[in-house]
Amino acid sequence: MERRHMQIGEVAERTELSLRTIRHYEETGLVTPSARSQGGFRLYTEADVARLMVIRRMKPLGFTLEEMRDLLAATDRLDAPDSSPAEREALLERVRTYEVAAARKIEDLRVQLARAEDFAATLRTRLDQRAPR
Repeated sequence: MERRHMQIGEVAERTELSLRTIRHYEETGLVTPSARSQGGFRLYTEADVARLMVIRRMKPLGFTLEEMRDLLAATDRLDAPDSSPAEREALLERVRTYEVAAARKIEDLRVQLARAEDFAATLRTRLDQRAPR
């Protein structure tokens, strides 16, 4: 099966991440280009894009780079054909802890959003009360 390679600009466009951010994620070990062109340009596959999308989704939830690295390592290892049943169960449990943490963070964001909406509504009401008639 032939894997299509993309240059960093296309990956940035597809993931809505800046070139600088993608390079930073490479420097911190979160993603590694699958190949390099003869001219030394970074080349990425669909799997690399999927990995960057996981990172992109974790960031606004407040996960640290270390947590992102840990989750990606666990999911990478889950896909390995040589993992034992016990190892797979431990890895699945690790991934489950991230799912629970994400759900908790989402709920916290919903509370923050509700408070922000209440605040904006209060401001609108005050402005409407003081608007010339």
